[in-house]
Amino acid sequence: MNIVRRLYDWVLSWAATPYGAAALFVLAFFESSFFPIPPDPLLIALILGARAKAFRFAAVCSVASVSGALLGYAIGHYSWWTLSGDFTALAQFFFNTVPGFTVEKFAMVQGLFETWNFWIIFTAGFTPLPYKVFTIAGGAFDISLVPFILASLVGRSARFFLVAWLIWRFGAQITTFIDKYFNLLAVLFTVLLIGGFVVLKMV
Repeated sequence: MNIVRRLYDWVLSWAATPYGAAALFVLAFFESSFFPIPPDPLLIALILGARAKAFRFAAVCSVASVSGALLGYAIGHYSWWTLSGDFTALAQFFFNTVPGFTVEKFAMVQGLFETWNFWIIFTAGFTPLPYKVFTIAGGAFDISLVPFILASLVGRSARFFLVAWLIWRFGAQITTFIDKYFNLLAVLFTVLLIGGFVVLKMV
């Protein structure tokens, strides 16, 4: 069993303890900058155990994730570049250790920020894109902080509250659908949303 699978099982184990909500906060916070397991599995498990608290858990997850995004932003802003403009030892550690981080992806994200700004942060927050890459890149490339926070809040909240609503409304039977199709539908929804605004802007 690889380390990611062990981490996944460890994350889910918190759902059966009295500390599930606290664990959800910590997980969502650190997933925004370096932790490899997204908070969705624990969020789903907690809601299945207490559907009446579905939206409370979603709120905890959203607040923690956006707070963690600020940590990622600070890492990028203060600890990513040397004075000569090279990657620091910390940046090299992320590239070599954290899943989803590569020099190539990081360079690509810079171009996405320059083109899409608010929308790419929203997309990273709502879809399966590696959100942590975008939070750190936001600080490293000195993205304006207020739009960064707003886009993160909208994207992360939309994702977690949608998951919460689906389970609150449909119960355990919806979890298979979420596992198989949620990320695909999130991407399609985002493409349509952004595409609609681009069309309106061109008209």
